[in-house]
Parts: sequence; structure tokens; C-alpha cells
Amino acid sequence: MLRPTAIPEVPADTARIARAAFPKGAPFIRLRDELGVFLTDQDFVHFYPQRGQPAAAPWRLMLISVMQYAENLTDRQAADAVRGHLAWKYALSLALDDPGLDASVLCEFRTRLLAAPEPLDWLDRLLSLCVDRGLLQRHGKQRTDSTHVLAAIRVMNRLELVTECLRAALNALAAFAPDWLREVADPEWYDRYGHRMENYRFPKSDQGKQVYADQGGKDGQTLLALVTHDDAPQGSQHLAEVLTLERCWQRQFIELDGAVRFRLRSELVKKGAMHVESPYDPEARYSTKRGREWSGYKVHVSETCDDGLPHLITQVATTTAEVHDAPLGQHIQTDLFRRDLQPTEHWVDAGYNAAELIVRAKEQHGTEIIGPVRPNTSQAHRTIGAFTLRDFQIHWSRRKAICPQGEESERWQATKRKSGQPIIITTFSAKTCLQCPVRGQCVKSEKRPKSLTFQPQAQQEALHAARDAMVDLEAQRRYQRRAGIEGTLSQGVRAFGLRNCRYRGLQKARLQHVFTALAINVVRLCTWLDGDRPKGTRVSRFSTGQLEFRRC
Repeated sequence: MLRPTAIPEVPADTARIARAAFPKGAPFIRLRDELGVFLTDQDFVHFYPQRGQPAAAPWRLMLISVMQYAENLTDRQAADAVRGHLAWKYALSLALDDPGLDASVLCEFRTRLLAAPEPLDWLDRLLSLCVDRGLLQRHGKQRTDSTHVLAAIRVMNRLELVTECLRAALNALAAFAPDWLREVADPEWYDRYGHRMENYRFPKSDQGKQVYADQGGKDGQTLLALVTHDDAPQGSQHLAEVLTLERCWQRQFIELDGAVRFRLRSELVKKGAMHVESPYDPEARYSTKRGREWSGYKVHVSETCDDGLPHLITQVATTTAEVHDAPLGQHIQTDLFRRDLQPTEHWVDAGYNAAELIVRAKEQHGTEIIGPVRPNTSQAHRTIGAFTLRDFQIHWSRRKAICPQGEESERWQATKRKSGQPIIITTFSAKTCLQCPVRGQCVKSEKRPKSLTFQPQAQQEALHAARDAMVDLEAQRRYQRRAGIEGTLSQGVRAFGLRNCRYRGLQKARLQHVFTALAINVVRLCTWLDGDRPKGTRVSRFSTGQLEFRRC
């Protein structure tokens, strides 16, 4: 149970010795002196039961977790730092002889935090404190980018995956209903699935591998049938490992003429909920981007980029690896608006940007989206001399389009794509098109009339403006501000372990990234309060001489 108490002052002996040991200050000492503690016990009351033994102060556990991520420590290392590091004792208001805590307390505390409906509220408390101190402008400038995150799993080939999924299901059933499993299990299963697959030598030949996989498919199908039988223990078919096995079997195997066969790679379902990369983290997904392959998740980071202020992370969003950046643009804008942190200018790359985002952000949140949009990949745009959409005049009020020859369209239809995106299709008269002297520049088909597909007026005009901006030198110079987010991701990866999951599961990965954002902000605030300001990109002396030569 939790008994909220006021945050105590730093003990006199701890303060005296800490100031003597760090006469110029230390990051966590400066954080406590300048910003205090941004969370109290009252913020965690709903995470604890009404009865039980007294719990450790949650404000202290939260601060320990943030400092742990700031120094990229394990739970044991963080517990040792609480016992032995003077700056940590000062920040936590602990006496010099305080024995600290056991490392398991931090794990238990994170488990409680998984029930939080919105982990970003803890980030908001720190940002609100920065607003009060004049270190953050709520409606200023921000930028966003994403990076891949590796799941805490071993990458397996398909044969290893199906075997390990079956082994994990057997282990789960052995713990859930051991007596029942001993009665129904095939004696040969103990030899096939009694040890981890990386310790087993698979057949060398393709035929041997196929026979082994088909046998595994038959065993898995038998097990799935057993757990659904009437005499199976209640709840056995709903175990997470059994559900993962079922998903894996649906994707990797096919039943033909009563026999289970291992699917060819070309027969696999490309997308969907059946994807399984590991039975120990069933939420991890496989994805590729710019030639990079990984299994895990993706994290989207937004930070402020106002001149004369520290650059602080305002929003983090964690998704599975296969989720594209495009849908996250609107989610990030909505979340920033909900927390009263929406920027007036927001720099993004083409992965997020789209005409619909530009219009919605401006109309709903007053935010100007700055960045390129996806290039035009239509056949007309790729054909030299062909007429593109920009060569046609669109009269929105009259619901007409006029071609380069001055002819008006005949039909105007507002509809939607399969994705739900609203579009407009306008078609010209077949008689007019078939007799047109420049038909070869306009229509590829010899029998069909010309038709145009475009977005509603606001989105289409925003799309044209964004594409025009990317060829404007001043717009390109302005867009250079977005590059700073690459440095933030680099700092997160190299100093805070942003790209490697500490835990398994999407919810735990999301909590890790919130702690990482808090840690980065704390480190940057300490650096800023110490008088150290962000520097520009380093340029070598040789490159500097080259720039001076060009000016001459």
C-alpha cells in the first residue's frame, strides 16, 4: 500500500559533503537544486492497493529510473548507484548511511506503471516545470523523425521459428497442466522439443529439411487439436504461447489432402496479424527500410527546436516495425494538441508528410507542416512531353477541368480510395478525346477518354505548394532545421540504448521510450543549466579552408 508523504529536504550531512565533493556541481545535484522533483507520491496513488505493507516512495523510484536511463544502467547497477553515489543520494534526499533498495523493486515498480493509461503524462510534468522556468515555449517550433528498435529476441530462420514456437507451447502447457500433458504427449516429442533449437543440428539437404518441417507441422497440428478437445484443461487453449503457436501454424503451414505441409516462401502471407518473429515476443514484427532489415518496433521522436532554448523531447510514439510513418503524422499532431504542446511550425520528412496532414494540422491545430511530400510517380509525370495534372485547369466551383486544348470535362465524381482517402475523378468526353490532335501526349489508351484523379481542393493545393517549395532555395534552407532531429536520435542510440529493447512486448517498449525521453531531457537540462549551449555541426580545418577558398 502507499502512504503519500511530502518530499523531504536533502539531509544536512549529505548536502554538505556533496557540495564539498562537487564544488563545481554535478548533473543530478544541479537538477535537484534548479528544478526540484517534478513528481510526487500523490501522482502514483492509483497504482497501489489500499492494503498491504508500506511501499517505497514512488517519486523516488521514478527519479531513480530516470537517472538509471540517463546513465544507461541495469537494475543492479542502478541499485548500487543509489547506495554508493553521492550525487544520487543528494537528488533522492537520502542520508549517507541509507542502504538503498533491492534491484527487484525497480522491476516491480515498472510493472505497476504498465497500467498507466497515458505514460506521457510523466513527461508533461517535467515539461510544465520547464515552461514555468522559461526553458520551454509551448507553441514554438518542433521536428519529428523515427528510427528502428530491435526486439530483445534472437533472430531465427523459419525452421527454427516453428520448432521454437512448438517448444514454447509445450513448456507453457507443462507448467499449466503437467499431468494432462504427460498423458497426451507423444514420447518422441521429448527428444524433438526438449532443448532449445540453437543447440540442435538441422538436416543439411533441402529434402531433409522439408521432412523435418512437415513432421513439426504434424506435431503442432496434433497439439492444437488436443488443447481444443473436451477433456483438455480449461484455459489451456487460451495460453499466450498456444495462441502464438496457432498464429505461426496458420502462416507457415497449409493442409492439403489431410496432410500438413510446410509452405514455400512464395506462399507466405505477406502482411497480417499472423506474423510471428519469436514465441517470446509475439508483438515483434519484421520490417525493412532503405535496405535495412530488423525485427522489433519503431519509435517516433518529436523535439522542440526553438533558438535560444534547450531542445527537449515533447512526444514519443512506439509502434510495431511494419507500421508506416504516414499514419503517425496525424496521431502526433493530435497528441501534441491534447497536451497543449502543438507547435506553430513542425518539420517532418516525406514519410510523415501528406496533403491531408498539411490541411488538418493548419485547420485544426494552427500548425504549419514543413517538409517534402512523396514525389509524383504517375505515368504521365514519368513520360517526357506528356501532359500532367498541372497542365490542366481545375475550376472547383464549376466542378470542371479544362485540358490544354481548352476542352471541359464531362463528368465529376467525388469518391474514396480503398484506404478511405477522399478523391475526385473527372472524365472528358470520349468523342472529344478521340479526335484530339495531341492525344498521344495526354492518353496512353487508344480507346478510352482522358480521366483525372486528384484530391479535394484544399489537399490538392497544399500538395502542389509543398512540391513547389522543395525546388525553392529559400524553402530548402529553411528545411535544414529538420536535420537536428538526426542528432537527437544518434544521442538516444549511442548514449541511452534507444535502439535496443530492454524488455519484451510493445507496452514495455513504449514505457522504455518514455523513460528514455525523460532521461534525455534531464541530461539536456543539466547541460543547459551548466551554461553549455548546443554547438553547430563540426567542420574540419581542411573543409573550413575549402569554404574560404570558394568565397574567394
